Amino acid sequence: MSHNFKNWPIVTGLTLVTIPILFMYVFLFVDTVTDTLPGEMIPNRFTLEHWRFLWENIEGKASVWLAMLNTMIFASSVTLIVLSVSSTASYAISRLNIPFRKEFMAGILMLHAFPSITLIIAIFLILQMVGLYNTLIGVILVKASLQLPLGIWIMKGFYDSVPWEIEMAGIQDGASRFTVWYRLVLPQVRPGFFALGLFSFLEGWSEYILPAVLAPANDVQMLSVYLASLIADDQHFDFNLFKSVGLFYAIPVIIFYLFFQDKLMNIYGGGTKG
Repeated sequence: MSHNFKNWPIVTGLTLVTIPILFMYVFLFVDTVTDTLPGEMIPNRFTLEHWRFLWENIEGKASVWLAMLNTMIFASSVTLIVLSVSSTASYAISRLNIPFRKEFMAGILMLHAFPSITLIIAIFLILQMVGLYNTLIGVILVKASLQLPLGIWIMKGFYDSVPWEIEMAGIQDGASRFTVWYRLVLPQVRPGFFALGLFSFLEGWSEYILPAVLAPANDVQMLSVYLASLIADDQHFDFNLFKSVGLFYAIPVIIFYLFFQDKLMNIYGGGTKG
């Protein structure tokens, strides 16, 4: 009880910071389902006109549901690739006596340090050469490869915290290396595994630069690119429609955070052993 009482300044401060953000989201939602007369502050009527993109295509735009499907495929595929490669590669780095292991880990961190925008021209040319430009597969592979260095580094930290005795017991019982990893070690790093999956999905969902440059066509358009296209003409655009699509785009992220925030924070708990 006294411990909770000592934390009241932090809780009070966080509450005061959070209230304006919550108020902003409530106001944004109300603003998307109402109309306000020019020069007035209070909405005067309820309307769903600003959400018309849900049941009819905006002129010159693809269906928002197609864009959402593309975004879901993109984020889910990136997550699957990152989890598959990171969980196996980081185990090998953590457990096997690989030559130049420290140098390899330093190279992984160096790869993560490069912002994707600095590589965009080279990536663009490579995708054109291999015929994957303007395809979902191409942008998925690029995003996943850029996410892998961080994923491998994070999962290695979790594997480093697993005692060797668990693996030795499995090996002495005659289990294969794969069985030991899958049945004994992987369950021990499950918090990091789930946290990395959530992080990768949210990263894929919010990605804009790569889809805008590498997959701009309407049939492979992401929600982030769809949203930006609504204000391409800065002289004539429907700002209420823009706010509604933006809220529609943010809803999955808000839901994910509300339900999985505790698991997402586990991504920082794996340690960084060399």
